[in-house]
Amino acid sequence: MRTTMMRWAARAGTLLAGLVIVAAAVTALTPGRADAHPLSTTAILLDAAPDRLTGAVQLPIDRLALALDQPLTAATITQPAKLDELRRYLLGHISAADQSDGARWSIAAGGGRVENVDAVDHLVFDLVLRPPDGTVRDFRLTYDGIVHHLLSHHILVSLRPQGADTYATVGTLDWQQHTIAVPTAGATGEQGFAAAIRLGVQHIAEGADHLLFLIMLLLPAPLLARGGHWVRAGDLRRNCLRVVHVVTAFAVGHSLTLALAALGYVSAPTRVVESLIALSILVSGVHAVRPLVPGGEAWIAAGFGLMHGLAFAALLAGLDLGHGSLVTGLLGFNLGIELTQLMVVALLMPSLLVLSRTRIYPAARLTAAALGIVLAAAWLAERTTLIPSNPLNHFSDLLIAHPFRVAGAVAACAAVAWVVPGLRTARN
Repeated sequence: MRTTMMRWAARAGTLLAGLVIVAAAVTALTPGRADAHPLSTTAILLDAAPDRLTGAVQLPIDRLALALDQPLTAATITQPAKLDELRRYLLGHISAADQSDGARWSIAAGGGRVENVDAVDHLVFDLVLRPPDGTVRDFRLTYDGIVHHLLSHHILVSLRPQGADTYATVGTLDWQQHTIAVPTAGATGEQGFAAAIRLGVQHIAEGADHLLFLIMLLLPAPLLARGGHWVRAGDLRRNCLRVVHVVTAFAVGHSLTLALAALGYVSAPTRVVESLIALSILVSGVHAVRPLVPGGEAWIAAGFGLMHGLAFAALLAGLDLGHGSLVTGLLGFNLGIELTQLMVVALLMPSLLVLSRTRIYPAARLTAAALGIVLAAAWLAERTTLIPSNPLNHFSDLLIAHPFRVAGAVAACAAVAWVVPGLRTARN
């Protein structure tokens, strides 16, 4: 009987691994590419005048090279022929029209220079947008450069109204939403707050590394560390409290450094921060296999949450936001992060709790942890420049392009394991 149960457990564990691999394969066959967590983002900065809008678009060269599948560098990108090609690319992916009647605006792009923004080289073009009748009013901006190939990339759109000293974030564009309404009189506080919330949601939902770190911490949450190994914990209330402690600790850690970094009190090189984030996933994956700090998931979450907060702050840096806009953006951005984390917990934790009461959970936990360790090692190698590009990017797409399929696959495994005779463990 015991041998039969072990065979069932092995088959169920194999089923889980197979579902993960199939889902990753489906993602790999889906058009478009995505990276785990972008080191840079596109910014469109606009200045309003009575008869036109001027400004600039900042294109991160590393993301542009990936989107165009070209070996672009700061040294080669400013050659006249290449600049003309990229200017045509920009103009082919941007348009503007009146919000009321849809009349098209004219757009011109000039210049072409390399600027370092947040320690990443960007190609910067100057923009001039003109309404057809010479009177600036609210309009709709459409742009899908880079995001038409990189799912994880996003574009920040900011406006400085006439007479204002600072920019205010109007909103964000991504691979799903290419058009945004631009109020030329400036975004209201409510609009800026809503845009910041959406940006926070996107940053977690489209950042496979942040998602994977949270998942690695949740894997051992239904268990207890005894004798250097994970064993089942029978107290459901205790399991739920551990999840609350982990999520709260991570929130406290990243909120602290997010606020300090966004307000200019602390800073760190972007590549170092991104490498530490990859390391945090690697450590939490090893911890899910074998407890490094028994009962210390909350401490791990809080410690590495400090590093994740620095990465979150990078999105709010370099926008030249005034203090009031920055505080509003900081609050909204953090709220978006927390809402998305709670959604991830709500989607996965019930299935993990059910699985933890079956005989396949050891195999399921080890499979998921091993996958996390491999992905984290690849990200770490790429971000420390040990390898030129990450060969596993398509597998990380799984977490951002098909999140509900992943959650559904885990739920299906939990349901199968619960109803199959002999797989459910005895009550403690």
